[in-house]
Amino acid sequence: MAEQAANTTPRSDSAPRGRGQQRGGRRDDRRNTAPEAPKEFEEVVVNIDRVARVVKGGRRFRFKALVVVGNHKDKVGVGVAKGADVQAAVAKATDVAKKHLVTIPLNGETIPHDSEVKFSGARVLIKPAAPGTGIIAGGVVRQIIGVTGIRNLLSKSLGSTNKVNIAYATVEALRQLVPRDQWLNAPEGKKVIKNEVKKGVSKK
Repeated sequence: MAEQAANTTPRSDSAPRGRGQQRGGRRDDRRNTAPEAPKEFEEVVVNIDRVARVVKGGRRFRFKALVVVGNHKDKVGVGVAKGADVQAAVAKATDVAKKHLVTIPLNGETIPHDSEVKFSGARVLIKPAAPGTGIIAGGVVRQIIGVTGIRNLLSKSLGSTNKVNIAYATVEALRQLVPRDQWLNAPEGKKVIKNEVKKGVSKK
C-alpha cells in the first residue's frame, strides 16, 4: 500500500501543474489580445486580372488589382496597381486609392445634381433620387457608391464595359459635383455637368 501511495503521489502532483500551466498560458494570451480598432476606410476589391509581359525567356505573369476605398461618408478613392501575387497587388492598389481620395458634396443621402463624365471609352451618368429609392446601379458603379454615404441614386453606365475606365469615370463624376450653396444662375433642383475626361485631363 505504501508503494502504491508513493507511486500515485507524483502523478497527482504533476497533473495539476501541467493543466495549470496550460490554462495560465491561455489566460495570458486572452489578456494580451486587445480589441482591434475599427478601420476608417472600407476596402473593396472590384476586379483582379492576370497580366503577362513577354520577355526573352518567355512570359512573366503578374496580377493587376482594382480596389475601391471609402469611409461610408463623403470620401472615396479608386486605385489600380500590379504585383507579383494577389496580396501584393491589392495592398499596392489600396495605398494608391487612399492617396487619391475624392470628397463628395452630399445633399442629405443623395447627390446635389446630375453629372455625366466620359473617360476613355466609358461614359457614366449619375442622378439624384428621392428618399427611399435606393442605389439604382450595377457592377462597378454600385460597388463604388456602396462605400460612400450616398443612399439614393440613379445611374447609367454607357459605352465601354472596361471596369477600370468605368471606375475612373464614376469617381470623376463624383469629383465634379458642386454643392447647392455654390450654384450660380441655375434653376432650382436642376444642374447638369457634362465633361469629357481623357488620360486624367478634364476638358471643360
